[in-house]
Amino acid sequence: MTASVLHLARTLLDRGETLAVAESCTGGLLGATLTEGSGSSRWFRGGMIVYSNDLKIRLAGVAPGLLRRWGAVSAPVAAALAAGVRCRTKSNWGVGITGIAGPTGGLPGKPVGLVFIGVTSRRGGRVHRRIFRGNRGQIRRQACQAALELLLRAIREPDPISHL
Repeated sequence: MTASVLHLARTLLDRGETLAVAESCTGGLLGATLTEGSGSSRWFRGGMIVYSNDLKIRLAGVAPGLLRRWGAVSAPVAAALAAGVRCRTKSNWGVGITGIAGPTGGLPGKPVGLVFIGVTSRRGGRVHRRIFRGNRGQIRRQACQAALELLLRAIREPDPISHL
């Protein structure tokens, strides 16, 4: 278990809070990382791998109009994934990840390595845009590490995070 996951686990346990994730480009890697250690079921409620748009809609509750207007790799969809998984699992925190891990799939304005990470709680939420470099595996690992760091930062913030 990584130091980031240990810190996250302690923080959530101390606060009596839970987490759920909805992943697209990371394909379950974040959920796997979160469950490497024994006892993760005390704070990790579960995750969804919502690779297809159909599952983004049916499982995570992403509005079809968001996908039509912005595309699957976008800030609004990352926000909707985070909010949807949080609400559907009755978790305190939700994380949504969507992006282009490559090596194919990049488009003008949406290059390989582009990732949006949504973090939400009852206080509101925030979406972070990142561009990672490397091969597919490296991009996926970097996205997971960034999600952990962004979630920890959001949990530690004393003021409410902005609404999405």
